[in-house]
Amino acid sequence: MPRPCKLRRIAGVGEDRFLKPPGIPLRMLEIVTLGHDELEALRLADFEGLYQADVAERMGVSRQTVGNILKEAHRKIAEALLQEKAIRVEGGPVTGGFGHGCPGRGHGRCGRWAEAEPGPPPTNEQEAE
Repeated sequence: MPRPCKLRRIAGVGEDRFLKPPGIPLRMLEIVTLGHDELEALRLADFEGLYQADVAERMGVSRQTVGNILKEAHRKIAEALLQEKAIRVEGGPVTGGFGHGCPGRGHGRCGRWAEAEPGPPPTNEQEAE
């Protein structure tokens, strides 16, 4: 049985949105879903240039988890770019301004819902409730 998902801290309020190739209606495109946690890891590591250990500290997860999140996010973005697919940004096991389900590959198996609570991530005792 897989371990349950750990909530990841993200900065600000995440917005669900689509990114797509120009000139092709969204209804004609396949969609790749990128979680808010994946977008946050990309922002911190690739855009801000932080080391994975620093990203892990900010998101409240282990460095290995950040590596796994980034690997999957990079794969999804490459798939969308190379195969002209739309990217939907939504969901993920996150906390820090909003709550969404944990959809798609990687964490779709947990079925948990994150409650939006600003501040530090919940402790193990709080997650057990």
